[in-house]
Amino acid sequence: MVLSRSAQAFVMAFLVLTAVFIIMRLSGDPVWLFLPVEATDEDVIRYRHLLGLDKPLYIQYLIYLGRIVRGDFGNSLIYRGSPALEVVLERMPATIELTVFAMLITIFIAIPAGLIAAVKPNTVFSYAVTVVALLGQAAPPFWLGLMMILLFSVKWGLLPTGGRGGILNLVMPSIVLGSWGAARTARLVRAGMIEVLQEDYIRTARSKGLPERVTVVRHALKNALLPVLSILGLTIGAMLGGAVITETVFAWPGVGRLIVQSILKRDFPVVQVAVVLISFIFVVSNFVVDVLYTIVDPRIRYN
Repeated sequence: MVLSRSAQAFVMAFLVLTAVFIIMRLSGDPVWLFLPVEATDEDVIRYRHLLGLDKPLYIQYLIYLGRIVRGDFGNSLIYRGSPALEVVLERMPATIELTVFAMLITIFIAIPAGLIAAVKPNTVFSYAVTVVALLGQAAPPFWLGLMMILLFSVKWGLLPTGGRGGILNLVMPSIVLGSWGAARTARLVRAGMIEVLQEDYIRTARSKGLPERVTVVRHALKNALLPVLSILGLTIGAMLGGAVITETVFAWPGVGRLIVQSILKRDFPVVQVAVVLISFIFVVSNFVVDVLYTIVDPRIRYN
């Protein structure tokens, strides 16, 4: 099962890479981005030959695949000819930092909120968690980001509008990036806990006089978190994809913002490297989640 899912994710990443390669090549000639206006036709022909852009599209694709196998991702067309891989890796720590903080919001806020909402149903807190979770999944990230900037930065002056600096710079981007995953996680935990608390073994534990806290945390929570664990890999992938919007809104110098800038400037080597790395992280995270799932739930191994 694990190998099958990993293979499916790898095929999807390959298809995404192919689509990006074709779209970037069809979006325009990048040679004009770094040639002066007075450049002659001979200059254009020479630079297109130097970059290999005068070859048929499928030849360019095969050459690129061969370079990937050798670990050569080409040079950036914009960043002074620097290796595209180095350009992306310079931005990767910022994206990882933002994603980690967004995941911490999901783990330490969404899970306790869903747990309390399930243990105390039909209360104001339970209804509030449901409403906030629905809004969190429905609100577009760019709209949420702009509203937070308008309120917390422009109107109240509590937080910086963007950029990467101290811990305060992480607050709004992390909330925006983690809002969808946290909302989905809170709903899953709440629904899972409500279902598990009705099971016979929970009634047995309560009848034996176990404290409610022990019954909920030790016996119910573990089984209720299984659905959350199963979507953890998808949540990480969604955050990496959502980083494109979040980093652009908050001027966060990560891979997501780099992708947007490179697309606008048609710097396709950088775009392709960024997509490859994000796809690789997505594949690895899903593989790890599948392995953890078989450890937490032994029935998966037997099946």
